Amino acid sequence: MQPTFTLRKFSPDDLQSVIQINRVCLPENYTDFFFVDLHQRFPETFIVAEQDEKIIGYIMCRIEVGLSNFGFGGLVRKGHVVSIAVLPQYRRRGVAQAVIKKSLEGMEYYKSKQGFLEVRVTNEAAISLYKNLGFEITRTINGYYSDGEDAYVMTKKLA
Repeated sequence: MQPTFTLRKFSPDDLQSVIQINRVCLPENYTDFFFVDLHQRFPETFIVAEQDEKIIGYIMCRIEVGLSNFGFGGLVRKGHVVSIAVLPQYRRRGVAQAVIKKSLEGMEYYKSKQGFLEVRVTNEAAISLYKNLGFEITRTINGYYSDGEDAYVMTKKLA
């Protein structure tokens, strides 16, 4: 099936649409400033998916320097997927996979050696998607989410 959506970098005009998707899809919500700040600092990794001129999903990331998630190699530059969401009626159409792949390209643009994200341990669909994209579970964070649920940290090596 040919995708009917397009990808592009986030622009400030997209802010209210992205905030609405975030609130509909996720319990973790952010301030307007947080979205704008990530866009200003890391525009190559803040991607929106559009269909019929409507934003249907997004991914936003930041670049960090820290210890390797694989436990070796000292300090490395890492791309951190802060938030990803696709409106429910547009799921299972390749949107999430496409925005992740595009954001990984952005992470490489910023010379990141790894990409990583946190995911609820019960979110089997997302875990499966991330594994299919080459991510692996590198650790568990107990009580990560505000409701007390644990998170897996999933990491992918980049070029």
